[in-house]
Amino acid sequence: MTRRPTRLVRVLSSALVAGTLVTTAACSSDGDKDGSRSSGVTASPAARKQPTTSPTGSPTGSPNATLTESGAQTALITEADIEDDWTQVKDTEAENWHDSLLIGTVDVSDFLSAKADAADCQRLMDSLFDDDLLGRPSGANALRGFTQGDSRLLYQVAAYDRTDPQGALNWMAKLPDECDQFTMTENGEERTVQVVDTSLPDVGDAREGLRVTVRGETDGNDATLTLDVAAVRVGNDAITVTSGGLDGDEHDSMEQAVQLGTQRLKDVLAGKTPAASPSEIE
Repeated sequence: MTRRPTRLVRVLSSALVAGTLVTTAACSSDGDKDGSRSSGVTASPAARKQPTTSPTGSPTGSPNATLTESGAQTALITEADIEDDWTQVKDTEAENWHDSLLIGTVDVSDFLSAKADAADCQRLMDSLFDDDLLGRPSGANALRGFTQGDSRLLYQVAAYDRTDPQGALNWMAKLPDECDQFTMTENGEERTVQVVDTSLPDVGDAREGLRVTVRGETDGNDATLTLDVAAVRVGNDAITVTSGGLDGDEHDSMEQAVQLGTQRLKDVLAGKTPAASPSEIE
């Protein structure tokens, strides 16, 4: 498969570069939803995609504020925001994280609506590889990476004032149905990919969360790559979080990053200085 040579690619684990994955997993959701994500079961499909509005009728999140490069940097989370044993890496290192596990051509024969669904699943895998889940930022953007064992967490803040972050969130919302399980092939090796939705804190104007699992064989051994992916829109700006690796579930860390990171972005857009230490997360 030919990839667009448009930007540096970053992946969650340089330790995973040698592997490519295969096998299958039964489709399952990430447990009962608590209504905290934008597509929670308590809201109708139409209602859950509408931006939150203020009493004046404008979207919340200080939409008139412009996110600057320095503001994007200030809005980035720190080690204290995600607790556990995460260690922040140099920004240049996070920018160059690379992993071939997400590269592959989606098998169209896995889909009933072959062309449309397969294209969306291919877009998902490509965007995970390229770290542009919501598309290319049209304004200021910043990223920060953290490591913990064989897991990686990549946190990004970006402005999408000339694009449509809500459209990308709507696209993410349909992926658990369209891409619940499929096969990718790269250099003759197959891997089975499973996509389920996952809960997120009720923050921002809209949000979507996914868990992407790739199962297969690495150097003759069974291996599983698990990624928790989240995107939260605040006006025309957004944060995205990708966490996981061969160590497995990093969902709690993703939730912490989403909870405190969204507040940091809102503070920056409101002209405030984000709190130096995180508040208690219930």
